[in-house]
Amino acid sequence: MALTPRLELRLGQSLVMTPQLQQAIKLLQLNNLELAAYVEGELEQNPLLETDEDQAGAGEGDEAGNPPGEDSAEGSGEGANEGGEMETDPLAAVDFSTDEDRQVPEDGAMDVDYDNLWNNDSPADDYSEGGSEGSGAAVYGDLGSWSGGSGGFDESVSSLEETLSGKISLRDHLTGQLNLELDDQVDRLIGLHLIDLLDEAGYIAGELSQVADVLGCAPERVAATLAKLQQFDPPGIFARDLAECLSLQLREKDRLDPAMGIMLENLDLLARHDFDGLSRLCGVDGEDIADMVTEIRELNPKPALAFDYSVVQPISPDVLMRPQPGGGWIVELNSDTLPRVLVNNRYHARVSSQARSKEDKHYINECFQSANWLVKSLHQRATTILKVATEIVRQQDGFFTKGVQYLKPLVLRDIAEAIEMHESTVSRVTSNKYIVTSRGIYELKYFFTPAIASSSGGEAHSAESVRHRIKALIDAEPPQKVLSDDKLVKFLKGEGIDIARRTVAKYREAMGIASSVQRRREKRNRP
Repeated sequence: MALTPRLELRLGQSLVMTPQLQQAIKLLQLNNLELAAYVEGELEQNPLLETDEDQAGAGEGDEAGNPPGEDSAEGSGEGANEGGEMETDPLAAVDFSTDEDRQVPEDGAMDVDYDNLWNNDSPADDYSEGGSEGSGAAVYGDLGSWSGGSGGFDESVSSLEETLSGKISLRDHLTGQLNLELDDQVDRLIGLHLIDLLDEAGYIAGELSQVADVLGCAPERVAATLAKLQQFDPPGIFARDLAECLSLQLREKDRLDPAMGIMLENLDLLARHDFDGLSRLCGVDGEDIADMVTEIRELNPKPALAFDYSVVQPISPDVLMRPQPGGGWIVELNSDTLPRVLVNNRYHARVSSQARSKEDKHYINECFQSANWLVKSLHQRATTILKVATEIVRQQDGFFTKGVQYLKPLVLRDIAEAIEMHESTVSRVTSNKYIVTSRGIYELKYFFTPAIASSSGGEAHSAESVRHRIKALIDAEPPQKVLSDDKLVKFLKGEGIDIARRTVAKYREAMGIASSVQRRREKRNRP
């Protein structure tokens, strides 16, 4: 075969994702808070995008130089404003009472094929000057903005928040005590080094011999300094293991007697609830053992966590659900966390008429198309999430009305077939998004559980409801008759749940429930 250059024609198929399609898919899998942050970035980059706060804050004149109040007279009614900016609200609540009369928002092409978004009409027509109903920029909930104005006070005066003291860290707390209690500079240097060796729980993470080698001092000097540091606040700090941490706290309370010391040396027996063995070793009766165990349970095994000020981020729900007065449920999006975005067509018309160079016209056109695509993608995201959430609520109505034991088996394919979408779209919609219900806040993924067959040939049971039933049986078991996994299987099969023993054991371990042998020992030796 000759090695010569030649031309070949090949025919093939490939899936190409345009930047617009990638953006639409990205927006679909973001929650409301992440979406607000993304829109903020787009507002900084695209001069044609603005929020309704910007529109309302135009005040005595807009960017086009119109006189104050010129566009407010005709734009006060429903429909499009004079400048072509129209607020449409796709976030109307969806309610339903039965399967037949439930209302689902109309949405044409809401599947993963987002490339067809522009096939029906052009962006220029959708956002034309003085558009009719259904045109204009889609508006989404209020983006939580706050003006940091002085509110009539002198701006030179510090706010109340600026006068508050910051939260002290564990290192600062210990360093302050170190400077007060230790006068010797060498001891202070050793103490600072030991403070740096503390882990997040307040234990010494390292060997004292290594500290002595690093600092070039005697190990006895390091041990003596450590003994002084162990008297610092909080009690139990600078311990090398759990037993020492508890003993330091008991010594602070003057409760470290010989019997308590023996118990701390045999914490493994305490973990196994072997109170008879502890009673023999400590030389006390069962009543004293019960008092000693109560004292130990009141101690703090991780003293440094009292200075852990990590802020727990609250869950911001994406979907709101509430009961309907006449029966059924009302499902709507949380507009408080959705960005409210529109396209400034008036400003676009002004800068387009003044553009002269080809580069300027290309930049303006690119910004206009990007802004229109973002608004339309936001509208599609909202209607898709609302449609999926509505169908989930409809299919899991038993859970919301009667409880977790009535949670039905559900997979992504069930929702996808019901609303005529692809499973990947449903998966993106339900990931990292939460719904507020009458029973609490749940992630949309929570309602998808595998099915467990019925032993009587009836309707299948969801795995979550079976786990709930296993926990209820174990919680109600008497101390004299602890239920083994085999007995749990018999109980569940008697209730029509066909489940294997290994599945029961897997669910029990996932819920952190001990085996029947451990539960029997704990209940028998419980003081």
